[in-house]
Amino acid sequence: MQNVQLLIHGQSVNASSGQTFQRISPIDGSVASTAAAATLDDVDRAIESAQQAFKVWSVLSPTERRLRLLKAADLMDQKIAQFIEIGMRETGSTTAWYGFNVHLAANILREAAAMTTQIDGSLIPSDIPGNVAMGVRVPCGVIVGIAPWNAPVILPTRALAMPLACGNTVVLKASEACPATQRLIAETLHEAGLGDGVVNVITHAPEDAAQIVERLIAHPYTKRINFTGSTHVGKIIAQTAAKYLKPVLLELGGKAPVLIMDKANLDDAVNAVAFGAFFNQGQICMSTERVLVDDKVADEFINKLMTKTQMLIAGNPTQNQYPLGVLESQRSADRLQALLLDAQNHGADLPLGIRIEGTTMQPTLVINVRPEMRLYREESFAPVCTVQRFYSEEQAIELANDSEFGLSSAVFSQDLTQAWSIAGRIESGICHINGATVHDEAQMPFGGIKNSGYGRFGSKVSIAEFTELRWITMQTAPRHYPI
Repeated sequence: MQNVQLLIHGQSVNASSGQTFQRISPIDGSVASTAAAATLDDVDRAIESAQQAFKVWSVLSPTERRLRLLKAADLMDQKIAQFIEIGMRETGSTTAWYGFNVHLAANILREAAAMTTQIDGSLIPSDIPGNVAMGVRVPCGVIVGIAPWNAPVILPTRALAMPLACGNTVVLKASEACPATQRLIAETLHEAGLGDGVVNVITHAPEDAAQIVERLIAHPYTKRINFTGSTHVGKIIAQTAAKYLKPVLLELGGKAPVLIMDKANLDDAVNAVAFGAFFNQGQICMSTERVLVDDKVADEFINKLMTKTQMLIAGNPTQNQYPLGVLESQRSADRLQALLLDAQNHGADLPLGIRIEGTTMQPTLVINVRPEMRLYREESFAPVCTVQRFYSEEQAIELANDSEFGLSSAVFSQDLTQAWSIAGRIESGICHINGATVHDEAQMPFGGIKNSGYGRFGSKVSIAEFTELRWITMQTAPRHYPI
């Protein structure tokens, strides 16, 4: 069991109330971690620490910030075994998933380090004689990052990396589901020598979430917020941020479609769909939730996908013999049971059945899903893949866009002209041609449209999210004024 303290101004401290909360492991019901349950006073102390540290961190040279972030990336790679052990106990996925998390998170830090010298501005032509006008990007101040549990190393690192590269300091609100995993990220950054207060971490009891988040956003020193999580919570974050006139970057839910055209390489498509739908038990915002397949190849594709799916077995991840782990909680398993029974009761075909035992859920397919089923609209966030047939290209695009979400998508066709045309008409922030919906690289612009959020993480494009653009002029010659 991990004991997790707050990180405030470089010090590991208990909550001011002395209260803690427990994270129960979805693997066996044991206590995975016991974490400090922060109070509002603790939140204030963390933000005040970040504000104090901002005065130092923001004026470091770009090269110095780069070196410290690069050191943090190297340290993160060195701690891969520790991240795997802690992450597995807290959220129940596999060694492969947490290893990938650490690998990508370290690269996110390296990419952010490379951006410290890319925060530039522009000279703007002025109509005033002798006037030099500039658009200059400067750090904002204290950034609040709010990260979820499903990619427990990637997403909190993403919430920190570019804000730090841009000269800001950060208060990270760790997920209640993996406080030890996300506290280890901040510990790694602190060990790399970023400086006291540059990164602070707040953990809190689940029942305190609303008031903790409100205080994080409302505090006068907080300048911007980034949040990754569900659309439901994202709307609450956006409303709260709007109340206090704080800009916010939101990366929310998804229900990614994959379009399988009649000219697709079906074996490639099956492999990509299985990976996209079932990796990390389908608990990824980009997970393939909807497969739309041309009727001319549907039977062959479904048969191949069923065969592939039956090869992917979920089980206890600590045994290192299963490609899939367990769901994040019993609550998730109960919700999935209800979603699948609703689809079945409304006439869907589940050729592989519903196989849920505790938090262990075997991957399943739902054929002939229809709009009256909850599963047609709701994000499952589980190893569930629905399959629908289409009979024309126009119908395929219409079905792909029949969702409130718009994060990731994919198109499979060996006719690249056709695939490119379709990709341009799908309403999503991300689209992959002949590739899986689950695809992430540190340097890519990442984010969605519609109810999948707004703004973009990722390297250079996120500089605008984490800096202020100032207009500064310098008068180099006498200026005439009308009065």
